[in-house]
Amino acid sequence: MKCNGTNCNCHIFHQETLDKVNENLRSDNKLKAISDYFKIVSDFTRIKMLEAIKDDFLCVCDLGHLLGITKSAVSHQIKLFKEYDLVEQRREGKMVYYKLKDQFIADIINNVGVELN
Repeated sequence: MKCNGTNCNCHIFHQETLDKVNENLRSDNKLKAISDYFKIVSDFTRIKMLEAIKDDFLCVCDLGHLLGITKSAVSHQIKLFKEYDLVEQRREGKMVYYKLKDQFIADIINNVGVELN
């Protein structure tokens, strides 16, 4: 059965449960922020970068070489990571090194149990 808001033929059998769930739902703005956060880590290149810097500091040049992408592309991704406070940086002279700051993301990377044949 379809519900279109005005002509609904469905029946709600658990209104009390739905009311409780609705009370506990986060705001649309907060859910959008969560969605955006997961978009950051849903890209192959970004997840590989995060994997590379989860335990060690690496500079843009090293990341570019490791990933086979330009320094400009690495810098663009680092900018996104900074916006979401995912990385910490360490400066040595003109060189800047980056490491994953967010333990939640590190835990996801370490605990995803993807089994490939």
